[in-house]
Amino acid sequence: MQQYREIKARHQDAILFFRMGDFYEMFYEDAEVASRALGLTLTSRNNGGASAVPLAGVPVKAASEYLKRLVQQGFRVSICEQTEDPKLAKGIVKREVIETVTPGAAFSDDLLDGSRNNYLCALHRSGDIVGVGCTDLSTGELRLAIVAAADLDATLARFTPREIIIARGEEFGRTLKGPLGEEGPMVTEREGWEFDAELARDQLLQHFQVASLEAFGIGEADSAAVSAAGALLRYLRDLQPSGTPHLGRPKIERPGGTMPLDEMTRRNLELVDSMRGEVSGTLLAVLDRTLTPMGARLLRHWLLAPLVDRTQIEYRLDAVSALGDILVRQALREALDGVRDVERLAGKTAAGRATPRDLRALGDSLARIPEIEAAIDRTHPRVADGRWAFARQMNAWDDCDDLCKEIQRILVDRPPITIGDEPSICAGVDSDLDNWRGLRDGGKDAIARIQAEERARTGITSLKVGYNKVFGYFIEVSNSNKHLIPGDYQRRQTLTGAERYVTPSLKEYEERVLTAAERIEQRERELFEKLRSRVGAQVIRLQTLAQVIAELDVLAALAEAASREGYTRPELTDDFALEISAGRHPVVERMMAREKFIPNDTALTEDARMIILTGPNMAGKSTVLRQVGLIVLMAQVGSFVPATRARIGIVDRLFTRVGASDNLVRGQSTFMVEMSETSAILHTASQRSLVLLDEIGRGTSTYDGISIAWAVSEHLHNNIGCKTIFATHYHELTQLADNLGAVRNYNVQVREVGDQVLFLHRLQPGGADRSYGIEVGRLAGLPGPVLDRAKELLHLLEAEQIVPRAKRASGRPAASDDQLALFSAVNHPVIEKLKQLEPNTMTPLQALEMLSRFVDEAKNQRERT
Repeated sequence: MQQYREIKARHQDAILFFRMGDFYEMFYEDAEVASRALGLTLTSRNNGGASAVPLAGVPVKAASEYLKRLVQQGFRVSICEQTEDPKLAKGIVKREVIETVTPGAAFSDDLLDGSRNNYLCALHRSGDIVGVGCTDLSTGELRLAIVAAADLDATLARFTPREIIIARGEEFGRTLKGPLGEEGPMVTEREGWEFDAELARDQLLQHFQVASLEAFGIGEADSAAVSAAGALLRYLRDLQPSGTPHLGRPKIERPGGTMPLDEMTRRNLELVDSMRGEVSGTLLAVLDRTLTPMGARLLRHWLLAPLVDRTQIEYRLDAVSALGDILVRQALREALDGVRDVERLAGKTAAGRATPRDLRALGDSLARIPEIEAAIDRTHPRVADGRWAFARQMNAWDDCDDLCKEIQRILVDRPPITIGDEPSICAGVDSDLDNWRGLRDGGKDAIARIQAEERARTGITSLKVGYNKVFGYFIEVSNSNKHLIPGDYQRRQTLTGAERYVTPSLKEYEERVLTAAERIEQRERELFEKLRSRVGAQVIRLQTLAQVIAELDVLAALAEAASREGYTRPELTDDFALEISAGRHPVVERMMAREKFIPNDTALTEDARMIILTGPNMAGKSTVLRQVGLIVLMAQVGSFVPATRARIGIVDRLFTRVGASDNLVRGQSTFMVEMSETSAILHTASQRSLVLLDEIGRGTSTYDGISIAWAVSEHLHNNIGCKTIFATHYHELTQLADNLGAVRNYNVQVREVGDQVLFLHRLQPGGADRSYGIEVGRLAGLPGPVLDRAKELLHLLEAEQIVPRAKRASGRPAASDDQLALFSAVNHPVIEKLKQLEPNTMTPLQALEMLSRFVDEAKNQRERT
């Protein structure tokens, strides 16, 4: 217990799994917490102390499941192992913490999702700039980023870290919370000095053994990111005492390389998660035809980080075009189909955590690399202008054939997960191992050989060699042949008609046989660890190859989606215009028969940069907004798009504000959330941005809503000048086209057939004159009386004849059969008198007198009401 307390004192913020034989034991508060979190039985034991100690334990063989559950609940778990053989220990067995597992630092497949990275991020603020250090411990990926403080949310949304490290006392506000109050990442506070720039720089230089960070393209202006990376490395050193040799060379990201996507845009466009929190019904679900785990992770990363450099986008589009040949694409995808997660397998191998089965999977994956290379080579003659679409990938190509051959030469085809269960090393690799195996597996033959040798030596033809558990191997000689016994025979057992003996050579053989299994396991472990070490030392080569394979997998997936879904290559330009012909929503069209989806054209130019889109509910306004946003985003990812033609001026930011939601956790109403999101757009959008708005202002009173929507539209048109589509039910906004030169009105076409409304889902110029809300209510199944009353009220409102019902002097409404009606129609007395007039019989003077009298009556009536 003294040993436990000493180790626990160094890991107070974690649950300590303390190895004791076949169990991981937890004591004191750790036991109480774990028993509640895991449903374990809490016991107590007097471990040499003055009183009983709370105790809970889990079997070592089942520990991974318990570890997974604790980490998923946000706990840290330190694994304390026995670091010496208990048989050889003198006194207390030595124990050490070999790793601390946290949500952001995990190697086990049980704790990881193969389709997404498991990032651990460190943040360091420097004025209006935030430095980000980000790593996926399972793959060894290390990224540094410099981001504006205003774009930090978008950057973290792209990485979606499971854990964030910050300096103690540093505030990042909502950034560290989950979207809409959902559970966010674990936040770990470290001492402020760990983020010191000079100290961090020295750590990076030492870890990567370079003389200058300029070798990685990191300069003085990147000091904020360097500070974050230094704190990240120090934290990893605490979590992984054995080191992190598999960390790849850092890649630096600076503002302007990718398009930041804020939370509302990601949610509204349903890029990787639907509104229900599922992958189905998202753009990712439509495009993800990847065949490897690292390809799936990279596609997710690309969708959350569209490019803004046209040259880089064209490289991707060229590659997708080159894979338009179905034979080439099919050959490539067939080769990729057998490739496992090379990136994570390489990381586990370098970190000394790969099992024999992991290492063999890595070797089998490498064996498919020549087929991938052959498929890519077939695209070479198909490229125009002398440019090869895959030149960049193949310039970094390394098939790692030597590693593949080494792994397949040494490991059996189907090795076990752990050494000792079944053979792991091939026959013929090591002579000592083969001899031990022969000794273990050839027992009967060896006994027969010894028996024959002893019969020949002694002349006793009835001599037998046998074995039992008490005496081990023995030589049995009948009493009639005792006189022929050699002098080196040692008596072991006397039977009724025979004697049993042993010899020095037989005892030596017995010892060798009994220790053969142990020696085999020990030798296999030595050979495997040497192989793992040799392969792990080449982790940079493996990581580079994994990145190339991931890119090829994503490009092939995009080409497959384009072919199957009928997408076309977009034309990217550096000018302002956005022109989409027969555009479709990539997700919605998958949910219905292809011929049922109605495509639409969209055009935005500098002279017509804002569209006010009106039309009834359910006509498809939100679908049009989202499909325009998705087409632009897909194009800048490097994908073909669902349209017959698309000419897209590259946008620097994409904003969408579609639908309404409140945030009770943050104490924000629907309207407050709407205004906050709109405010972020107005403060961040530039002339090169694309803004897609739906129903701004509907969360408040009609006049307030129209006023806000009108002012927002004017600001976007006059002050920002960006491309904008504004869908609204405020038909008054169509008047903007009369006052603002670059505003155009469009509506979604509807056809009325009797009392029925047919939604044509087709855009046409001009504004809509009504919203058909009552007709939609009928489709939703509202009761008939409700619909009839709504129609009456609508007619009165449209005729501007509804006035508050008469009240008594007490202020209460007069009693009547329709007391519960919201409104009552009362004709004004002046109107009743007007109905009785005959203007043709009146002189001009009489008409003026009557007009004067009506004015007075109207004024008096207003004062009385």
